[in-house]
Amino acid sequence: MSLFSFKNFLYYRSLPYILATTFLITLNGCKEDESLVRAKIAPPEVMYNDGIDALQTHRFDLAAKEFEGLQQNFPYSGYVASAQIMESYAYYLQSKYPEAVRQINRFIGLHPTSQDIAYAYYLRALCFYEQISDVQRDQQGTLEAMNALEEVVIRFPQTKYARDAQLKIDLCRDHLAGKEMSIGRYYQQRRNYAAAINRYQRVVQDFQTTNHVPEALERMVEVYLDLGLVEQARKSAEVLGYNYPNNKWYHYAYDLLKNHHLLDKKLHFPGKLITASDVSLDTPSLTAGKNTALPPKVLDTKQQPIVKKAPVSPVKKESVPKL
Repeated sequence: MSLFSFKNFLYYRSLPYILATTFLITLNGCKEDESLVRAKIAPPEVMYNDGIDALQTHRFDLAAKEFEGLQQNFPYSGYVASAQIMESYAYYLQSKYPEAVRQINRFIGLHPTSQDIAYAYYLRALCFYEQISDVQRDQQGTLEAMNALEEVVIRFPQTKYARDAQLKIDLCRDHLAGKEMSIGRYYQQRRNYAAAINRYQRVVQDFQTTNHVPEALERMVEVYLDLGLVEQARKSAEVLGYNYPNNKWYHYAYDLLKNHHLLDKKLHFPGKLITASDVSLDTPSLTAGKNTALPPKVLDTKQQPIVKKAPVSPVKKESVPKL
């Protein structure tokens, strides 16, 4: 055997040893790297408190990453449930509503008996509420917000979240009524009177506590006069005058009938205080299809601006439980 062949023989005989040695060195190196990585991961209580600090200093993206990292690295920690709800809160404050809702649904599914469950439902409802679109757009989001808010009221009626949810439900209803009015005015301008009346009647019948009812009644007076339905126009004005004697829309309806020489003794001058003795037995009610002696007084609620604010203060470090 030549010297060259002998060297090749020795090399190939030793090749498995070389490969095995290289693999072991690499494996040991990986283990050392993993140990270093694990050493760099802070304990769960530190990660949670870092997330709280980030929330309090308005570094919401960092806060969400801290809470997410805690869940990934310590899935069985006692901090996981709180981290999930606070991660949702961080997404909410960034207006990342789909991410917040997804995390909240995860929390609700995993922790249905948590002491924070009422807040979780409330925060999810807020995420839908903040996405309510302008009345000129589709109102599916408003309906979703109403359903979520009503769920808070039904499930947790004695909580502060239920009280605030009820106020927001009223605003949602006012928003939906505004959409109906917008469509009704559209039909009225195009002389599609039947469609316009249907929209205005829905506002009067289904959204009685909103501030759109006076205008809806006045618009009905306009449409009925255009159709030559004098008695229906008068009855709409009577309901308007009884429930809103000082409202500008009653002034408009009164002047409109006056200009058409259609006033009668049932229509009182705008601003006059209406008493039971002033109401005839056939005064129309706001209740659909019914006539009662005294129509119910409708509350003229004023719409409040929708202002986004933090629903609760973040959990303070002092209140974090010790493991």
